Amino acid sequence: MNKSDLIEAVASQLESSRADAQKSLEAVLTAITSGVQTDEKVQITGFGTFSKKTRAARDGINPATKEKIRIPESTTCGFKPAAALKEAL
Repeated sequence: MNKSDLIEAVASQLESSRADAQKSLEAVLTAITSGVQTDEKVQITGFGTFSKKTRAARDGINPATKEKIRIPESTTCGFKPAAALKEAL
């Protein structure tokens, strides 16, 4: 399912237009992004928790040249599914 499919599903679920569903989805995604950016955990009961994760710096190998390289620390988003979502799968 891509974003367009998700918008269609939301529109049919809410019995509203695609434009309204798109605005709703964009608002939810913006709120989640803003929450994670400010180091908050965004918890959606029954679905899961989004949180900011930091990956430590580490050594790696360039597969083309076999040269050792240093991979710097990076920040990413993590997701932990709720028990209800795990059971649904």
